[in-house]
Amino acid sequence: MQIFRRMLVYVLLLMGSAMFLLPLLWMISTGLKPIDQTMSMPPTWLPRRTWAPTSAGTMPMLEVRSGETVKAPAWLIEADGVRRVVSHGLVKGNQLLEPDANGIAHPVSVRVLQDVPASAGTPWVVVTAVDSSQAGTWAVPVSSTVCHISPRWENFGAAIRAMNYFPRYLGNTLLLCLLTVIGTVLSSALAAYGFARLEWRGRNTLFLLALATMMVPFPVVMTPIYCLFRWMGWIGTLKPLWVGSFCAGAFNVFLLRQFFMTIPRDLSEAACIDGCSEWSIFWRIVMPLSRPALMVVGLFQFMATWNDFLGPLIYLTNQKDFTLALGLQFFQSQHGGTEWHYLMAASTIVALPIVVLFFFTQKSFIEGISMTGIKG
Repeated sequence: MQIFRRMLVYVLLLMGSAMFLLPLLWMISTGLKPIDQTMSMPPTWLPRRTWAPTSAGTMPMLEVRSGETVKAPAWLIEADGVRRVVSHGLVKGNQLLEPDANGIAHPVSVRVLQDVPASAGTPWVVVTAVDSSQAGTWAVPVSSTVCHISPRWENFGAAIRAMNYFPRYLGNTLLLCLLTVIGTVLSSALAAYGFARLEWRGRNTLFLLALATMMVPFPVVMTPIYCLFRWMGWIGTLKPLWVGSFCAGAFNVFLLRQFFMTIPRDLSEAACIDGCSEWSIFWRIVMPLSRPALMVVGLFQFMATWNDFLGPLIYLTNQKDFTLALGLQFFQSQHGGTEWHYLMAASTIVALPIVVLFFFTQKSFIEGISMTGIKG
């Protein structure tokens, strides 16, 4: 019974992991496809290339995009510059007798391009050459086409080139991450040390008041803060996005306070006897021992800044000052139709550093999470 329960837990964990991974895998898959396969129905997971012979059946085969599948005898016609497939009964000579919404047939002059002798057992498919210099659109038997899995790695380079200021977006984002991580770690550690290691009147009351600020959502204070930054002349600059990180946040203070309380006070007392000041105890003893918790705070802040969209959207006005998150949204909106394969490729590039960072720091991250909150 215990083995069965353990297997059930593993199965549920694997199913949950798969559900969370599906959007990420779909984003990567879409970023490796050509544009015509991103919205294909039914959807396909793996990017592919299809080759087919020309309409005359000659070689070599051409790279094509697959279209409509035909399972009954039909004609491939061209009307008003558009090529499509219609059944044999709708074409008389060079006239298309297609009924309108009222069921009345109006003859339309068309050009018959190809007879498609398809059947349920031998379906044909309408294909279009990828290279515009080759033949346009024609029909071939499905059995004569060749399909291989072929990711378009060039989409990533094209996506970067399509985002005109991608290097600026990346530089702005990295600069903000660096400044906010430094400010958050230092300010939170100082505040947490004061709440955890120093004895002063009203300490617990003020700490509870600080925790209460976590219940205030950002939209409540968004307008007053914006008015303050506008009065200071900071709108349109990066200052509103990093200066506030030097004012400790309640969650990070709570996290570090719980960790600081697990450090034996004997170390501080011994250092005090040796003549260390409170600042030396904090900087030379407490901070080195708190490396796992400090890394957790830094990682949390790095991910929050890297993925932040609302802040840059509110405060930034110049495109050259945009971050990656805001740059992706601008890239999507600047085209008449969204180039989904480029957008997903760019999104993969933006998400990849976070995944790589967590992969290399997961041991310290998990250690810091597990060691906070042991005492307090």
